[in-house]
Amino acid sequence: MTGKFILMLSALMFSMAVLAADNQYVLGVDGLACPFCAYGIEKRLHKVDGVTDVQVDVGESLVRVTLQEGKTLTEERARQAVDEAGFTLRSYAEAGDEAGSSDAK
Repeated sequence: MTGKFILMLSALMFSMAVLAADNQYVLGVDGLACPFCAYGIEKRLHKVDGVTDVQVDVGESLVRVTLQEGKTLTEERARQAVDEAGFTLRSYAEAGDEAGSSDAK
């Protein structure tokens, strides 16, 4: 019984992640060097309207931002938030289009 519950819970979590994929963005950020940097950018991005989750990969200099359904993160707004945190936006892409739609200028 416990095994079935865990399996159902895992399937539910996976399906929720798939549904949220339309509201995820991957930002390439220059200047991320340590956990303190990660905390600073997480704190700033959480102030953006609609942001529900921020995951930082310091080693890859990538930030994955998840927004509420119906909310979007424009490249301009992402650049502004990253700049305000003291970093430079290198690339911006919607999840699923992680090749990056542009490079920082």
